[in-house]
Amino acid sequence: MWSTSLRSPTPTTDKEESEALGVDETTDAASKPTSRSLRGLRRLRILDALGHREFRLIWYGQIFSSMATWMDQVARGWLIYELTDSAFQLGLVRGVQAIPILLLSPLAGSTADRYSRKMQVLVAQLVDGLLYGVIAVLIITGEIQPWHVYVTAFGMSIVWTFQQPSRAAMVGDAVPLNQLTNAVGLNSIVFNVARSAGPALAGFLIALFGTAGAYAAQAGFYLLATVWTVQLRSGQQSQARSKADSGHTESLRRNIIEGWKFSWRNEAVRASLLIVVFASLFIIPFMTLLPVFARDILKVGAHGQGLLLSAMGIGALCSSVFIASCGDRLPRINLMLAGVALYGLVIVAFAASLWFELSLVLMGVVGIVHVTSHALAQTVIQTYSPSEFRGRTMAIFHMTHVVLLVGGILIGALSSIVGAPWAAASMSIAGTLSMIGIYVALPRARLIR
Repeated sequence: MWSTSLRSPTPTTDKEESEALGVDETTDAASKPTSRSLRGLRRLRILDALGHREFRLIWYGQIFSSMATWMDQVARGWLIYELTDSAFQLGLVRGVQAIPILLLSPLAGSTADRYSRKMQVLVAQLVDGLLYGVIAVLIITGEIQPWHVYVTAFGMSIVWTFQQPSRAAMVGDAVPLNQLTNAVGLNSIVFNVARSAGPALAGFLIALFGTAGAYAAQAGFYLLATVWTVQLRSGQQSQARSKADSGHTESLRRNIIEGWKFSWRNEAVRASLLIVVFASLFIIPFMTLLPVFARDILKVGAHGQGLLLSAMGIGALCSSVFIASCGDRLPRINLMLAGVALYGLVIVAFAASLWFELSLVLMGVVGIVHVTSHALAQTVIQTYSPSEFRGRTMAIFHMTHVVLLVGGILIGALSSIVGAPWAAASMSIAGTLSMIGIYVALPRARLIR
Protein backbone atom coordinates (compact mmCIF):
# COMPACT_ATOMS: atom_id res chain seq x y z
CA MET A 1 0.00 0.00 0.00
CA TRP A 2 1.33 3.41 -0.86
CA SER A 3 1.04 6.61 1.08
CA THR A 4 2.23 10.18 0.80
CA SER A 5 1.83 13.39 2.70
CA LEU A 6 1.22 16.68 0.98
CA ARG A 7 3.20 19.67 2.06
CA SER A 8 1.13 22.82 2.40
CA PRO A 9 2.13 25.52 -0.06
CA THR A 10 3.50 28.67 1.50
CA PRO A 11 0.97 31.51 1.24
CA THR A 12 2.04 34.31 -1.04
CA THR A 13 1.07 37.95 -1.02
CA ASP A 14 0.06 39.98 -4.05
CA LYS A 15 3.50 41.59 -3.98
CA GLU A 16 5.26 38.20 -4.00
CA GLU A 17 3.05 37.02 -6.84
CA SER A 18 3.91 40.15 -8.81
CA GLU A 19 7.62 39.63 -8.22
CA ALA A 20 7.33 36.01 -9.37
CA LEU A 21 5.89 37.23 -12.65
CA GLY A 22 8.33 40.13 -12.99
CA VAL A 23 5.80 42.85 -12.13
CA ASP A 24 6.98 46.00 -10.35
CA GLU A 25 4.41 47.29 -7.86
CA THR A 26 6.05 50.72 -7.85
CA THR A 27 4.99 51.51 -11.41
CA ASP A 28 2.45 54.22 -12.10
CA ALA A 29 -1.31 53.86 -12.06
CA ALA A 30 -1.53 53.23 -15.80
CA SER A 31 0.28 49.92 -15.32
CA LYS A 32 -1.93 48.69 -12.49
CA PRO A 33 -4.61 47.09 -14.73
CA THR A 34 -1.85 45.03 -16.37
CA SER A 35 -0.48 44.09 -12.95
CA ARG A 36 -3.93 43.01 -11.80
CA SER A 37 -4.39 40.98 -14.99
CA LEU A 38 -1.12 39.13 -14.38
CA ARG A 39 -2.11 38.42 -10.79
CA GLY A 40 -5.44 37.14 -12.08
CA LEU A 41 -3.61 34.83 -14.48
CA ARG A 42 -1.41 33.67 -11.59
CA ARG A 43 -4.52 32.67 -9.66
CA LEU A 44 -5.68 30.41 -12.48
CA ARG A 45 -3.31 27.81 -10.97
CA ILE A 46 -1.46 27.23 -14.22
CA LEU A 47 1.48 29.37 -13.05
CA ASP A 48 1.44 28.35 -9.38
CA ALA A 49 4.84 26.62 -9.38
CA LEU A 50 6.55 29.66 -10.91
CA GLY A 51 6.13 31.38 -7.57
CA HIS A 52 9.19 29.40 -6.39
CA ARG A 53 12.56 30.84 -7.40
CA GLU A 54 14.38 27.52 -7.75
CA PHE A 55 11.69 26.12 -10.01
CA ARG A 56 11.72 29.27 -12.17
CA LEU A 57 15.45 28.84 -12.79
CA ILE A 58 15.02 25.14 -13.63
CA TRP A 59 12.14 26.08 -15.92
CA TYR A 60 14.11 28.77 -17.76
CA GLY A 61 16.98 26.33 -18.35
CA GLN A 62 14.48 23.75 -19.59
CA ILE A 63 13.37 26.16 -22.32
CA PHE A 64 16.75 26.15 -24.05
CA SER A 65 17.75 22.53 -23.41
CA SER A 66 14.37 21.34 -24.76
CA MET A 67 14.85 23.38 -27.93
CA ALA A 68 18.20 21.68 -28.54
CA THR A 69 16.74 18.24 -27.77
CA TRP A 70 13.90 18.57 -30.26
CA MET A 71 16.07 20.09 -32.94
CA ASP A 72 18.23 16.98 -32.63
CA GLN A 73 15.22 14.77 -33.41
CA VAL A 74 15.30 16.21 -36.94
CA ALA A 75 19.01 16.98 -37.33
CA ARG A 76 20.47 13.63 -36.20
CA GLY A 77 17.99 11.51 -38.11
CA TRP A 78 18.37 13.61 -41.24
CA LEU A 79 22.17 13.57 -41.00
CA ILE A 80 22.47 9.79 -40.66
CA TYR A 81 19.90 9.24 -43.41
CA GLU A 82 21.88 11.54 -45.72
CA LEU A 83 25.11 9.72 -44.91
CA THR A 84 23.80 6.15 -45.14
CA ASP A 85 20.38 6.19 -46.89
CA SER A 86 19.42 3.40 -44.46
CA ALA A 87 16.19 3.13 -42.47
CA PHE A 88 17.83 0.52 -40.27
CA GLN A 89 20.57 2.96 -39.25
CA LEU A 90 17.92 5.50 -38.28
CA GLY A 91 17.00 3.08 -35.52
CA LEU A 92 20.57 1.98 -34.84
CA VAL A 93 21.88 5.51 -34.20
CA ARG A 94 19.30 5.78 -31.43
CA GLY A 95 19.97 2.23 -30.34
CA VAL A 96 23.61 2.86 -29.42
CA GLN A 97 22.34 5.29 -26.81
CA ALA A 98 20.74 2.39 -24.94
CA ILE A 99 24.07 1.09 -23.64
CA PRO A 100 24.96 4.00 -21.28
CA ILE A 101 21.35 4.32 -20.13
CA LEU A 102 21.16 0.62 -19.33
CA LEU A 103 24.51 0.45 -17.54
CA LEU A 104 24.69 3.84 -15.83
CA SER A 105 21.10 4.82 -14.94
CA PRO A 106 21.11 3.01 -11.57
CA LEU A 107 24.37 4.75 -10.67
CA ALA A 108 23.04 8.12 -11.90
CA GLY A 109 19.91 7.79 -9.77
CA SER A 110 21.92 6.91 -6.70
CA THR A 111 24.36 9.80 -7.16
CA ALA A 112 21.40 12.15 -7.68
CA ASP A 113 20.14 11.11 -4.24
CA ARG A 114 23.55 11.40 -2.57
CA TYR A 115 25.41 14.29 -4.21
CA SER A 116 24.85 17.66 -5.89
CA ARG A 117 22.00 17.47 -8.38
CA LYS A 118 22.85 20.93 -9.68
CA MET A 119 26.43 19.95 -10.52
CA GLN A 120 25.32 16.87 -12.48
CA VAL A 121 22.96 18.96 -14.59
CA LEU A 122 25.50 21.74 -15.09
CA VAL A 123 28.31 19.47 -16.27
CA ALA A 124 25.94 17.54 -18.54
CA GLN A 125 24.73 20.70 -20.26
CA LEU A 126 28.26 21.94 -20.91
CA VAL A 127 29.34 18.59 -22.38
CA ASP A 128 26.21 18.41 -24.55
CA GLY A 129 26.91 21.87 -25.94
CA LEU A 130 30.51 20.87 -26.71
CA LEU A 131 29.48 17.67 -28.52
CA TYR A 132 26.91 19.51 -30.65
CA GLY A 133 29.61 22.03 -31.54
CA VAL A 134 32.00 19.25 -32.56
CA ILE A 135 29.42 17.78 -34.96
CA ALA A 136 28.84 21.23 -36.51
CA VAL A 137 32.58 21.69 -37.10
CA LEU A 138 32.93 18.21 -38.63
CA ILE A 139 30.07 18.89 -41.05
CA ILE A 140 31.44 22.32 -42.03
CA THR A 141 34.91 20.90 -42.70
CA GLY A 142 33.49 17.99 -44.71
CA GLU A 143 35.02 15.43 -42.36
CA ILE A 144 31.75 14.04 -40.97
CA GLN A 145 31.39 10.26 -41.12
CA PRO A 146 28.64 7.94 -39.83
CA TRP A 147 30.89 6.78 -36.97
CA HIS A 148 31.13 10.38 -35.75
CA VAL A 149 27.35 10.46 -35.42
CA TYR A 150 27.39 7.20 -33.45
CA VAL A 151 30.24 8.23 -31.12
CA THR A 152 28.70 11.61 -30.28
CA ALA A 153 25.30 9.97 -29.78
CA PHE A 154 26.94 7.57 -27.32
CA GLY A 155 28.67 10.42 -25.46
CA MET A 156 25.47 12.46 -25.25
CA SER A 157 23.68 9.43 -23.90
CA ILE A 158 26.19 9.18 -21.05
CA VAL A 159 25.72 12.78 -19.92
CA TRP A 160 21.95 12.63 -20.50
CA THR A 161 21.80 9.58 -18.22
CA PHE A 162 23.26 11.57 -15.32
CA GLN A 163 21.38 14.76 -16.14
CA GLN A 164 17.78 13.57 -16.26
CA PRO A 165 17.30 11.99 -12.79
CA SER A 166 18.92 15.02 -11.17
CA ARG A 167 16.86 17.53 -13.15
CA ALA A 168 13.60 15.68 -12.49
CA ALA A 169 14.34 15.29 -8.79
CA MET A 170 15.21 19.00 -8.55
CA VAL A 171 11.68 19.82 -9.69
CA GLY A 172 10.26 17.75 -6.83
CA ASP A 173 12.59 19.52 -4.41
CA ALA A 174 11.71 22.99 -5.68
CA VAL A 175 7.92 22.94 -5.12
CA PRO A 176 5.46 21.57 -2.53
CA LEU A 177 4.05 18.14 -3.42
CA ASN A 178 0.58 19.59 -3.93
CA GLN A 179 2.03 21.76 -6.73
CA LEU A 180 4.08 18.98 -8.31
CA THR A 181 1.56 18.13 -11.04
CA ASN A 182 1.44 21.82 -11.90
CA ALA A 183 5.26 22.02 -12.00
CA VAL A 184 5.59 18.92 -14.21
CA GLY A 185 2.81 20.31 -16.40
CA LEU A 186 4.66 23.62 -16.78
CA ASN A 187 7.83 21.73 -17.68
CA SER A 188 5.79 19.76 -20.18
CA ILE A 189 4.45 23.00 -21.67
CA VAL A 190 8.00 24.23 -22.26
CA PHE A 191 9.05 20.83 -23.59
CA ASN A 192 6.14 20.76 -26.01
CA VAL A 193 6.53 24.36 -27.16
CA ALA A 194 10.05 23.23 -28.03
CA ARG A 195 8.56 20.11 -29.65
CA SER A 196 6.68 22.46 -31.95
CA ALA A 197 9.30 25.16 -32.51
CA GLY A 198 12.49 23.06 -32.36
CA PRO A 199 11.85 20.70 -35.29
CA ALA A 200 10.52 23.56 -37.42
CA LEU A 201 13.63 25.60 -36.65
CA ALA A 202 15.88 22.62 -37.37
CA GLY A 203 14.16 21.99 -40.70
CA PHE A 204 14.47 25.69 -41.59
CA LEU A 205 18.18 25.79 -40.68
CA ILE A 206 18.89 22.54 -42.55
CA ALA A 207 17.18 23.96 -45.65
CA LEU A 208 19.26 27.17 -45.46
CA PHE A 209 22.61 26.09 -44.04
CA GLY A 210 22.56 22.28 -43.93
CA THR A 211 22.75 20.19 -40.78
CA ALA A 212 25.77 22.20 -39.59
CA GLY A 213 23.53 25.22 -39.02
CA ALA A 214 21.14 23.17 -36.90
CA TYR A 215 23.91 21.71 -34.75
CA ALA A 216 25.56 25.10 -34.20
CA ALA A 217 22.23 26.45 -32.93
CA GLN A 218 21.80 23.42 -30.65
CA ALA A 219 25.21 24.06 -29.09
CA GLY A 220 24.23 27.68 -28.45
CA PHE A 221 20.97 26.68 -26.78
CA TYR A 222 22.76 24.40 -24.31
CA LEU A 223 25.14 27.19 -23.36
CA LEU A 224 22.14 29.47 -22.70
CA ALA A 225 20.55 26.77 -20.51
CA THR A 226 23.74 26.75 -18.44
CA VAL A 227 23.37 30.48 -17.72
CA TRP A 228 20.18 29.74 -15.75
CA THR A 229 21.33 26.51 -14.13
CA VAL A 230 24.43 28.11 -12.62
CA GLN A 231 22.19 30.48 -10.62
CA LEU A 232 20.58 27.65 -8.66
CA ARG A 233 21.56 27.48 -5.00
CA SER A 234 24.61 25.23 -4.92
CA GLY A 235 23.91 23.99 -1.41
CA GLN A 236 20.45 22.61 -2.14
CA GLN A 237 20.74 18.83 -2.35
CA SER A 238 18.74 15.74 -1.64
CA GLN A 239 17.72 14.90 1.89
CA ALA A 240 19.46 11.60 1.32
CA ARG A 241 22.87 13.23 1.18
CA SER A 242 23.02 13.93 4.88
CA LYS A 243 22.29 10.25 5.48
CA ALA A 244 24.91 9.20 2.96
CA ASP A 245 27.52 11.54 4.43
CA SER A 246 27.13 10.17 7.95
CA GLY A 247 29.84 7.54 7.68
CA HIS A 248 28.79 6.40 4.19
CA THR A 249 27.35 3.34 5.89
CA GLU A 250 25.11 2.65 2.93
CA SER A 251 27.03 1.51 -0.14
CA LEU A 252 26.09 2.63 -3.63
CA ARG A 253 25.19 -0.94 -4.49
CA ARG A 254 22.75 -1.27 -1.63
CA ASN A 255 21.44 2.22 -2.38
CA ILE A 256 20.65 1.15 -5.94
CA ILE A 257 18.99 -2.11 -4.87
CA GLU A 258 16.76 -0.32 -2.37
CA GLY A 259 15.64 2.05 -5.11
CA TRP A 260 14.58 -0.90 -7.28
CA LYS A 261 12.79 -2.58 -4.38
CA PHE A 262 10.88 0.58 -3.53
CA SER A 263 9.84 1.10 -7.18
CA TRP A 264 8.46 -2.43 -7.44
CA ARG A 265 6.70 -2.53 -4.09
CA ASN A 266 5.01 0.84 -4.53
CA GLU A 267 1.99 0.06 -6.71
CA ALA A 268 1.61 3.61 -8.02
CA VAL A 269 5.23 3.72 -9.19
CA ARG A 270 5.08 0.16 -10.58
CA ALA A 271 1.91 0.80 -12.62
CA SER A 272 3.31 4.03 -14.06
CA LEU A 273 6.56 2.36 -15.06
CA LEU A 274 4.75 -0.55 -16.76
CA ILE A 275 2.65 1.85 -18.82
CA VAL A 276 5.72 3.77 -19.95
CA VAL A 277 7.68 0.57 -20.72
CA PHE A 278 5.04 -0.84 -23.08
CA ALA A 279 4.40 2.54 -24.71
CA SER A 280 8.14 2.97 -25.22
CA LEU A 281 8.59 -0.50 -26.71
CA PHE A 282 5.65 -0.65 -29.10
CA ILE A 283 4.22 2.81 -29.84
CA ILE A 284 6.60 5.73 -29.41
CA PRO A 285 9.36 4.18 -31.63
CA PHE A 286 7.28 5.09 -34.72
CA MET A 287 9.05 8.46 -34.52
CA THR A 288 12.26 6.71 -35.57
CA LEU A 289 10.73 6.23 -39.01
CA LEU A 290 9.59 9.84 -39.51
CA PRO A 291 12.39 10.56 -42.05
CA VAL A 292 11.11 7.60 -44.10
CA PHE A 293 7.50 8.83 -43.95
CA ALA A 294 8.58 12.41 -44.72
CA ARG A 295 10.94 11.68 -47.62
CA ASP A 296 9.68 8.48 -49.22
CA ILE A 297 5.94 8.25 -48.46
CA LEU A 298 4.62 11.80 -47.99
CA LYS A 299 7.34 13.37 -50.24
CA VAL A 300 7.78 16.48 -48.06
CA GLY A 301 11.49 16.33 -47.13
CA ALA A 302 13.24 17.64 -44.01
CA HIS A 303 11.02 20.72 -43.81
CA GLY A 304 7.92 18.50 -43.88
CA GLN A 305 9.38 16.29 -41.15
CA GLY A 306 9.87 19.39 -39.05
CA LEU A 307 6.23 20.37 -39.61
CA LEU A 308 5.04 16.90 -38.58
CA LEU A 309 6.94 17.14 -35.31
CA SER A 310 5.69 20.70 -34.87
CA ALA A 311 2.08 19.53 -35.24
CA MET A 312 2.79 16.90 -32.60
CA GLY A 313 4.22 19.63 -30.41
CA ILE A 314 1.10 21.79 -30.74
CA GLY A 315 -1.11 18.91 -29.67
CA ALA A 316 1.19 18.09 -26.78
CA LEU A 317 1.21 21.74 -25.72
CA CYS A 318 -2.59 21.78 -25.49
CA SER A 319 -2.49 18.61 -23.40
CA SER A 320 0.24 20.03 -21.15
CA VAL A 321 -1.77 23.19 -20.47
CA PHE A 322 -4.71 21.01 -19.45
CA ILE A 323 -2.54 18.95 -17.09
CA ALA A 324 -0.92 22.02 -15.53
CA SER A 325 -4.33 23.65 -15.00
CA CYS A 326 -6.13 20.62 -13.55
CA GLY A 327 -3.26 19.47 -11.34
CA ASP A 328 -4.02 16.70 -8.87
CA ARG A 329 -7.72 16.53 -9.75
CA LEU A 330 -6.97 14.16 -12.65
CA PRO A 331 -7.50 10.35 -12.45
CA ARG A 332 -3.93 9.97 -13.62
CA ILE A 333 -3.47 6.20 -14.03
CA ASN A 334 -6.75 5.74 -15.92
CA LEU A 335 -5.92 8.74 -18.10
CA MET A 336 -2.50 7.24 -18.88
CA LEU A 337 -4.00 3.87 -19.83
CA ALA A 338 -6.69 5.39 -22.05
CA GLY A 339 -4.31 7.87 -23.62
CA VAL A 340 -1.65 5.31 -24.54
CA ALA A 341 -4.28 2.90 -25.91
CA LEU A 342 -5.61 5.70 -28.15
CA TYR A 343 -2.02 6.60 -29.06
CA GLY A 344 -1.56 3.19 -30.68
CA LEU A 345 -4.76 3.48 -32.72
CA VAL A 346 -3.83 6.93 -34.01
CA ILE A 347 -0.44 5.64 -35.19
CA VAL A 348 -2.22 2.94 -37.18
CA ALA A 349 -4.16 5.70 -38.97
CA PHE A 350 -0.95 7.72 -39.49
CA ALA A 351 0.80 4.71 -41.01
CA ALA A 352 -2.06 4.31 -43.52
CA SER A 353 -2.18 8.00 -44.50
CA LEU A 354 -0.87 9.08 -47.90
CA TRP A 355 -1.91 12.73 -47.50
CA PHE A 356 0.38 15.19 -45.77
CA GLU A 357 -2.50 17.34 -44.46
CA LEU A 358 -4.18 14.33 -42.83
CA SER A 359 -0.84 13.23 -41.39
CA LEU A 360 -0.39 16.69 -39.84
CA VAL A 361 -3.79 16.42 -38.13
CA LEU A 362 -3.03 12.91 -36.86
CA MET A 363 0.33 14.08 -35.50
CA GLY A 364 -1.53 16.77 -33.56
CA VAL A 365 -3.67 14.06 -31.96
CA VAL A 366 -0.53 12.02 -31.28
CA GLY A 367 0.86 15.01 -29.40
CA ILE A 368 -2.25 15.23 -27.22
CA VAL A 369 -2.10 11.58 -26.14
CA HIS A 370 1.70 11.40 -25.99
CA VAL A 371 1.78 13.63 -22.91
CA THR A 372 -0.34 11.09 -21.03
CA SER A 373 2.49 8.57 -21.39
CA HIS A 374 5.14 10.91 -20.05
CA ALA A 375 4.11 13.94 -17.97
CA LEU A 376 1.49 12.12 -15.90
CA ALA A 377 3.83 9.19 -15.31
CA GLN A 378 6.52 11.56 -14.04
CA THR A 379 4.02 13.22 -11.72
CA VAL A 380 2.75 9.97 -10.21
CA ILE A 381 6.27 8.59 -9.69
CA GLN A 382 7.52 11.77 -8.02
CA THR A 383 4.35 12.22 -5.95
CA TYR A 384 4.53 8.70 -4.51
CA SER A 385 8.32 8.75 -4.01
CA PRO A 386 9.82 10.43 -0.91
CA SER A 387 12.67 12.86 -1.59
CA GLU A 388 15.37 10.38 -0.57
CA PHE A 389 14.17 7.93 -3.27
CA ARG A 390 13.20 10.43 -5.94
CA GLY A 391 16.49 10.42 -7.84
CA ARG A 392 16.49 6.62 -8.03
CA THR A 393 12.85 6.25 -9.06
CA MET A 394 13.30 8.91 -11.75
CA ALA A 395 16.45 7.12 -12.95
CA ILE A 396 14.39 3.96 -13.38
CA PHE A 397 11.75 6.01 -15.20
CA HIS A 398 14.40 7.34 -17.56
CA MET A 399 15.77 3.81 -18.04
CA THR A 400 12.61 3.20 -20.05
CA HIS A 401 14.47 5.08 -22.78
CA VAL A 402 16.48 1.88 -23.17
CA VAL A 403 13.21 0.19 -24.05
CA LEU A 404 12.45 3.04 -26.44
CA LEU A 405 15.80 2.64 -28.14
CA VAL A 406 15.32 -1.12 -28.39
CA GLY A 407 11.92 -0.41 -29.90
CA GLY A 408 13.63 1.93 -32.37
CA ILE A 409 16.00 -0.82 -33.48
CA LEU A 410 13.10 -3.29 -33.68
CA ILE A 411 10.89 -1.04 -35.78
CA GLY A 412 13.84 -0.12 -38.02
CA ALA A 413 14.60 -3.80 -38.66
CA LEU A 414 10.92 -4.64 -39.14
CA SER A 415 10.47 -1.78 -41.61
CA SER A 416 13.32 -3.13 -43.73
CA ILE A 417 11.32 -6.36 -44.07
CA VAL A 418 7.68 -5.26 -44.36
CA GLY A 419 8.00 -1.51 -44.95
CA ALA A 420 7.60 1.48 -42.61
CA PRO A 421 3.76 1.67 -42.64
CA TRP A 422 3.22 -1.99 -41.72
CA ALA A 423 5.98 -1.90 -39.10
CA ALA A 424 4.51 1.16 -37.36
CA ALA A 425 0.94 -0.15 -37.50
CA SER A 426 1.66 -3.67 -36.22
CA MET A 427 3.78 -2.50 -33.28
CA SER A 428 1.22 0.15 -32.32
CA ILE A 429 -1.59 -2.42 -32.21
CA ALA A 430 0.55 -4.49 -29.85
CA GLY A 431 0.96 -1.40 -27.66
CA THR A 432 -2.78 -0.79 -27.46
CA LEU A 433 -3.38 -4.42 -26.48
CA SER A 434 -0.75 -4.13 -23.74
CA MET A 435 -2.66 -1.20 -22.15
CA ILE A 436 -5.77 -3.35 -22.03
CA GLY A 437 -3.70 -6.08 -20.38
CA ILE A 438 -2.42 -3.69 -17.67
CA TYR A 439 -5.95 -2.45 -16.99
CA VAL A 440 -7.16 -6.02 -16.44
CA ALA A 441 -4.10 -7.23 -14.50
CA LEU A 442 -3.83 -4.31 -12.04
CA PRO A 443 -7.37 -3.47 -10.85
CA ARG A 444 -6.11 -1.58 -7.76
CA ALA A 445 -4.01 0.71 -9.96
CA ARG A 446 -7.20 2.16 -11.45
CA LEU A 447 -7.88 3.86 -8.09
CA ILE A 448 -4.62 5.83 -8.14
CA ARG A 449 -5.02 9.53 -8.75
